[in-house]
Amino acid sequence: VMINLKALQRNKTVKYGVPMLLLVVGGSFGLREFTQIRYDAQRIRKKLDPSLEAKVNVQKQAVILEEEYEKLKETNLDEWKNIRGPRPWEDSKEYQEQQRSSQNKEA
Repeated sequence: VMINLKALQRNKTVKYGVPMLLLVVGGSFGLREFTQIRYDAQRIRKKLDPSLEAKVNVQKQAVILEEEYEKLKETNLDEWKNIRGPRPWEDSKEYQEQQRSSQNKEA
């Protein structure tokens, strides 16, 4: 029996392979527990406020859409004018002044 034990201690598979296998398998179980704790904590922290919950909830969303439709019905789209915004390379204040001056010339 002692001879077999000494032979196993000298075997490289037993000496290096088994601890490595235990580390990999044990590490996967440990990581699973830690990630579960992480996701549970996120679920607790992510309580939605009522306005966001209404946007997510489909039944309440229909009410919001109807309210937006009523707002759009009141707007006058016949006098609507498409105004181009400034490009990223243009100075926005200078561009706004040009737009206002061109609108004043038209009016």
